[in-house]
Amino acid sequence: MRPILLQGHERSLTQIKFNAEGDLLFSCSKDHIINVWFSHNGERLGTYDGHNGAVWTIDVDSESKYMVSGSADNTLKLWSVANGKCLHTWEFPTAVKRVAFSDDDSQVVCITEQRMGHQGAIRVFNISREGDGKAQEEEPVHMFNPIGSKATVCAFSYQPGIIITGHESGKIALFDVKTGDEVNNNERAHNDVVTDLQMSNDRTYFVTSSKDKAARIHDTKTLMVIKTFSTETPLNSAALSPDRPYVLLGGGQDAMSVTTTSTRQGKFETRFWHKVFEEEVGRVKGHFGPINTIAVHPAGSSYASGGEDGFVRVHHFEDGYFKARPYGDVKIEQ
Repeated sequence: MRPILLQGHERSLTQIKFNAEGDLLFSCSKDHIINVWFSHNGERLGTYDGHNGAVWTIDVDSESKYMVSGSADNTLKLWSVANGKCLHTWEFPTAVKRVAFSDDDSQVVCITEQRMGHQGAIRVFNISREGDGKAQEEEPVHMFNPIGSKATVCAFSYQPGIIITGHESGKIALFDVKTGDEVNNNERAHNDVVTDLQMSNDRTYFVTSSKDKAARIHDTKTLMVIKTFSTETPLNSAALSPDRPYVLLGGGQDAMSVTTTSTRQGKFETRFWHKVFEEEVGRVKGHFGPINTIAVHPAGSSYASGGEDGFVRVHHFEDGYFKARPYGDVKIEQ
């Protein structure tokens, strides 16, 4: 698999995201810029310029009409994907660490940081899809402050009005957005910060990665841990392959301790684990620093990883990947 190297950022990547069709790849970084690329050949289509701080998070809706981004400049922005214009900006007292669209694109959830006397907050905004998209409500339709450990990642569940959150303590929880009540939680889901949360296609289960060197698959309704993938390096991202029984994990030692270790020891590889048997089946090398974010093409034909080194690497899977049967002829029911 020869990777396509995307060079459009000057600082480390924070999140990458494919659109629903998989023809576009969005990337954001600490250099204040969001880029969009053609995923099949790595050509840069354009940039979304307007943030004044590190862009921590992005998400794109299912029609590739709108994109939302959250930044260290304390704003959440709504963009037109087609022309790169910023349609609306919401301002907060602290940085926006995570954003996510709901399944039907009608709402966006965002997490703001706990800092300088301000509590960490989770806000849900209605997104109006009328006209040019500039007429958005200023106030959130729901807002609450999770008590205890601060939330780091979030997503909408398949159950209406329920949001899944991952926390600094390693806890994962379900919140009712209307009341702000914690409906369910698993305090011991991880032993350290939850660094990423990605949903399955039908949102009935999801994968989380953590600094505790493990990734886990959880049931969305009960939060029960279904599978655990234990590595020997802190993990920053985990993604599910849609049509193959694999989970992709990425991470590595923090930038501070990287200079003292070789790349091999630093573990800057994307690791492929078998989703069912919880065993590692392969690794892909390439990055010169920790992998911060991983995304898999919606059709499962390729994947992309973004690293501390400022590069995005897009790998298109070869035939061998689809024909490989590491555990015999195990058929996966779709």
